[in-house]
Amino acid sequence: MSSKILQVSLALAAAALLVSACSISTTSSSRSGTTSQVDSSIFLSTNQGDTWSAKANIPTVSGRPRSLADINVNTLVMDPQDSQAVYLASFDSGLFFTYNINEGWQVVDSLPQATINDIQIDPKNKCLLYAAISNRVYRSNDCARNWSQIYFDNNPGVSVNTIAIDHYNPSNLYIGTSRGEIIKSIDAGGYWRTIQRHSDGIARLMISPLDSRLIFLAAANNQIFSFNSNTATNPDNSDDLEANFVVSNWQSLNDVLKDFNLSSSFKDLIIGAKDGSMFLITEQLILRSPDKGITWEKINLIPPEKDAVIKAAAVDPQNSQNIYYVTNTTFYRSADGGATWSTKKLPTGRAGRKLLVDFNSPSTLYLGTVKVK
Repeated sequence: MSSKILQVSLALAAAALLVSACSISTTSSSRSGTTSQVDSSIFLSTNQGDTWSAKANIPTVSGRPRSLADINVNTLVMDPQDSQAVYLASFDSGLFFTYNINEGWQVVDSLPQATINDIQIDPKNKCLLYAAISNRVYRSNDCARNWSQIYFDNNPGVSVNTIAIDHYNPSNLYIGTSRGEIIKSIDAGGYWRTIQRHSDGIARLMISPLDSRLIFLAAANNQIFSFNSNTATNPDNSDDLEANFVVSNWQSLNDVLKDFNLSSSFKDLIIGAKDGSMFLITEQLILRSPDKGITWEKINLIPPEKDAVIKAAAVDPQNSQNIYYVTNTTFYRSADGGATWSTKKLPTGRAGRKLLVDFNSPSTLYLGTVKVK
C-alpha cells in the first residue's frame, strides 16, 4: 500500500511540474541561474514585457488542440478597429489570426501555405483584408474565409513586399515591390498604375496617421523618401482617375540621414499614431524624427553600434516615449524616449522577430519569434 501511495505522489508531483512549465516568466530563474524558457512562435505580455506567456494554441473541433509553436513569424499586424484581432504572417506556413489570443489562433486554409510578406486590414471594414504572397496580392471580402487574387507580377522573381491603405479613403491602396515600384489602385485593387520607380527594392510603405496624403517609403538600402499628394484623397473625386493617381513633391530624406552611417540593414519604419514622430530602425540604430523626417536624432542604445543586432522594434502608439526592441536573446524597454533602458532575457531560445503594441492597452505586447539558424 505504501508503494502505491508513493507512486501516486510521484505522479502528482510530475503533473504539477508539467503544468508549471506552461507559465513563462522572464523573472523566474532555475537553480543554475538561467531564465526559464519555452520555445514558441508567439508570446503575450500584459505588463510591458516584465513577464511573457506562450500563446500558440489552435483549438480544434475534436478538442485536441494543435499548435503553431514551431512556425517562424514574419510579421504581426493588428486590426486598426479592433486591437483584439491580430494577424500572424509566417514564413512558409501561411496566415493565422485570432480575435482573442487567450482563446487561441485560427488557420487561414484558403490562402497558400507559403510566406506571407505582408497583411493589412481595411481601416473602415475589418472583414476586408489584403495579403502579399510572392509576386501576388490577394483580397478577402469576408474576414479571411475566401480570397481572390487582385494583383499578379509576370516576373516570378519579383515580390510584393509591402501594402499600405489610405485610412481616409481605403479604396486607395499602395503596394511596393522588390523591383522598386510603388503601384497604386484607387478602387481597392481592381486596377493598378505604377506611380514611382526606384533603383532599389521597396521595403516599407507607411502612411501618416495624421494625414493620409503624406506617405513615406523605405528602400531596402535604407534610402528614405516622402511625398505629399497635391490632390486630397477625397471620395467625391474618385472618378477623376488622373487626379487620384497623381503624386508629386517627392522628397529624399537621405541628405539628413547620411551622417548616421545607416549601412543596408533596414528593419522598420514606424510612425507614432498620436504625435506623428517617426522612427527608423536598422540592425545597429534607432533614429527618431519629430518633424516628418526633416531632422533626425540617434537614440543611444546600451550596446555599441558595432555590436547591436536589432531584430525588431515597436513604439507605444499612445506615448512615443515608450520604445521597445528585441535582439536574438534580449528584450529592451525604455520609458523615457531612449535615455535609459531596462533589459530582460527573452522567454525563449528562439530569436526575436516582431514586436507589436496594443493601441488600446499599451501595456499589452506581442512577441513573434523565429528559430535560430
